[in-house]
Amino acid sequence: MEAYVGFAQVYDKFMDNVDYHQWCGYAIKLLNKYGVTSGKLVDIGCGTGTGTMLFAKAGFEMTGIDMAQEMLEIAESKKESEDIVYVLQDAAELELPYAVPAMVSIGDSMNYITDYDNFIRVLKKVQKFLLQNGIFVFDLKTKKYFSDIGKATIAEDREDCSFIWENYFDKETNINEYYLSVFVRGDDGRYDKYQEEHFQRGYALDEVKQAADAAGLKIEGIYEAFSEHEGSEENDRVYVVLRKSEA
Repeated sequence: MEAYVGFAQVYDKFMDNVDYHQWCGYAIKLLNKYGVTSGKLVDIGCGTGTGTMLFAKAGFEMTGIDMAQEMLEIAESKKESEDIVYVLQDAAELELPYAVPAMVSIGDSMNYITDYDNFIRVLKKVQKFLLQNGIFVFDLKTKKYFSDIGKATIAEDREDCSFIWENYFDKETNINEYYLSVFVRGDDGRYDKYQEEHFQRGYALDEVKQAADAAGLKIEGIYEAFSEHEGSEENDRVYVVLRKSEA
């Protein structure tokens, strides 16, 4: 089953507890710290475009990449005056018409890459389409985050939609599975049900470092999310900053 097919319709409603201003503001702070203050910026795994729009409002020329058509359709419908280009693409098959000074990926999109070789492949694509000294900033949920949730059932009921989230984390494979049942009320008052299966992987920081090295990218920093502290396996979320540097 494709991720976010049914959930795309109500994704923003259920994500209204996420502080996108904090997430994007922190990514922008890191971009600035490593020399990127403006110019073209590619948002990998842009989803419904909430973050992409915030980057655009901060002055970046945005391209949003996502592999879910339904999410991109919503992103397009939310565009205001921002000159944003949305492209349907798998990050592992990333193709751009030109190299860019920076890329970002927030909201644990990189966790959805569950195969390690594919994770490296995405980083190699990023390396290919970054300008020399270009920067890639992305966040990751850690193994600790997934382990703390473990086996659990999460449910939320809203006036016009609800979901049931059944979660399971395999500590041997570091793969987190969750089965999502989404109920959306239609105009006639009846509810449509969508079922989806999602997989994410908790990456060890050493795996991230090795993948960056394999892709020819230099690690500039790994940070505890929203802080200036060095990231560790004890954090729930980290931000990684990679640079395409001279060979």
